Amino acid sequence: MNRTRIILLVIFLISQTGISLAQDPVWTETAPGVWKATAGVPENYDLLKASGATPNRTAMSAIAPSAFPLSQADISIKVVDGKTYLRFPLQKEEQLFGFGLNFQTVHQRGKILQLHVDHYGGKDNGRTHAPTPFYVSSKGYGVFINSARYLTVYAGTGVRTASTNPPVAKDRNTDKTWSARPYSDAVEILVPAAGVEVYVFGGPTPLDAVRRFNLFNGGGCLPPRWGLGFTQRVKSLYTAEEVKKEVKDFREKGFPLDYIGLEPGWQSKSYPCTFSWDSLRYPDAGGFVQELLKEHIRVNLWTNPYVSPDAPFYKSIIPYSGSHTVWNGLVPDLTLEPARKLFFDQLQKDQVAKGVSGYKIDEVDGYDHYLWPDVASFPSGIPAEQMRQTYGLLVQRYSESIFHLQNKRTFGLVRASNGGGTSFPYVIYNDYYNHEDFITALINSGFAGVLWTPEVRASKTGEEWLRRFQTVVFSPMAMINAWASGTKPWSYNDVAEPIKQLALLRMQMLPYWYSAFARYHFEGIPPFRAMNLEEGFVQETKKEKGNANLEENPYAEAVSKEIKDQYMAGDYLLVAPLFAGQQTRKVVLPKGRWYDFYTGAFAGDGQVITVTPGLEKIPVYVKDGGIIPMMKPMLHAPVAGEKVDLTVRYYGEKPGKYMLYDDDGETYNYEKGEYSWREIKVEKDRTGKWKGSISPAVKGKPNTVGNVVFEFMTK
Repeated sequence: MNRTRIILLVIFLISQTGISLAQDPVWTETAPGVWKATAGVPENYDLLKASGATPNRTAMSAIAPSAFPLSQADISIKVVDGKTYLRFPLQKEEQLFGFGLNFQTVHQRGKILQLHVDHYGGKDNGRTHAPTPFYVSSKGYGVFINSARYLTVYAGTGVRTASTNPPVAKDRNTDKTWSARPYSDAVEILVPAAGVEVYVFGGPTPLDAVRRFNLFNGGGCLPPRWGLGFTQRVKSLYTAEEVKKEVKDFREKGFPLDYIGLEPGWQSKSYPCTFSWDSLRYPDAGGFVQELLKEHIRVNLWTNPYVSPDAPFYKSIIPYSGSHTVWNGLVPDLTLEPARKLFFDQLQKDQVAKGVSGYKIDEVDGYDHYLWPDVASFPSGIPAEQMRQTYGLLVQRYSESIFHLQNKRTFGLVRASNGGGTSFPYVIYNDYYNHEDFITALINSGFAGVLWTPEVRASKTGEEWLRRFQTVVFSPMAMINAWASGTKPWSYNDVAEPIKQLALLRMQMLPYWYSAFARYHFEGIPPFRAMNLEEGFVQETKKEKGNANLEENPYAEAVSKEIKDQYMAGDYLLVAPLFAGQQTRKVVLPKGRWYDFYTGAFAGDGQVITVTPGLEKIPVYVKDGGIIPMMKPMLHAPVAGEKVDLTVRYYGEKPGKYMLYDDDGETYNYEKGEYSWREIKVEKDRTGKWKGSISPAVKGKPNTVGNVVFEFMTK
């Protein structure tokens, strides 16, 4: 009997008898600043296997060195009754971030969560579109649990009798400091499996830990330039002629447009799907797509992966599908190569080969009442629970591979992801529509290794439309989703002109956004991220009581203040949205001098400011020495080989430096080294005047930069 079988037998006996198998974890540095330990016998299928993530060790080695960031003696791993129990230490005043794509809170200490792929139902309880089992500490480290199971997290909630630093019991009758939630010194995680891989990511800063996590998962995606332009999703049953008219309206009205999203009506049948064009609405699908491509408009297609009996490959894929259907459609087991070939070959030959540039992959998250139940089975033997946790990863991985084989980048939308999916060129969206919570999700996306869009659909007033649109412009995907409403950028007459100017601003800023995404890919820095990751940001630790009614809730607690309505965008920008009904807001500026994006005027230094920007502006601030490269406001992103002139804005009073990224903007040739970084510098000359410079184009590399002029914003 070999060693593996002996271990499996031991685990089986433990699971049957209830014996506890504790172990001192052995931590091995598996990548620069990343340590791995194995508990019990990990399952054969996990998040990293589902995603196929490959670490970028070279990029990770460029981050400042880090020692193992925790006391190994305070980490506990044990297997009991076929389940794995993990415990990591917590210090006082230590805050936690992450545990997936949360919508209402940034601080996660004190939470009990079940990390479970699902639609977002209005509460941060762990059931969300990307329940990434990764958390980041304010002390500058991260922890990742490589399991495709539903994990239960006690993020500093349980108080152990064996704790070396227990809270003091207090008399509630007389002691006003009594708390219903006593101090806990540990993060505890329950994995419903008899083994798991665990990773610890060093810092030394929280941002460094996030960077290591992203690079460990292959680095962030690098979208095509057109993916960072503007997109409009049209009504579900639009015809080819109606879509072409919409494109014409955009051009005639002077609104930028880079790609059109077609909703379910492009298919002959949907819910479940045939993955075939409707011959009445799109009688010449290939000609339609090519006609739009000539106008530099890409086509993105909605779909879900559930196979209709009328799909051309339905009978062939039956043996490779799950035991339960979704809307009477088969669920392909995408862990099996025959299922993938049947499914994705249809997409390739019927859509991608015709010129389609991407997909919006819907309904791979939840709801429970329509998705396959946990009692379902799949021909691969992968449990239904694990399939649910990873299905979003699988559809992203294998749909992206279609485009990779054609050497054409894509940028799409998906409803679910998880740990390991950082490199996939997809942005998460959902059916929820709370503007404030959308911004909190954008902040948390930087901890979850995913991208999120606060899309615009419709609004009750022009004011709300403008406020929502402002945040879309400063997000990963500038999109109107009009599948139901039919709204256009100009639908609200009273704000049509400022909306147009915002859309054009998005296009002007493409060089800045593109370089930010390049940093995401090559260096692991999220292009949109929490204030807690910004140097000079000081977290408020004061607690405030609020207006709790103790008659209604006798266990009401004071809550720590958190910043969940402002965020960093790229290297230099701080974005502080306003919401409908607001005229003023407070902005927390990190230490260091900050300047108004629009005027260059000094805004503050490490202080809280109150601003009244007016309806037409979203407050945006630039850190001292900030450099923002901008281009002319084109109606579509530059195509491959097209040169654009740049106006480089400089803000502040200290010398600045910026690395401008360049490649062809459309292919994967950057993976072969066909890219360059050009250094932009601003400093004073001998006479005390500001002077800007850009390093020469790199010989033999793509060069899309034309003339460069400098604009010194701070007078």
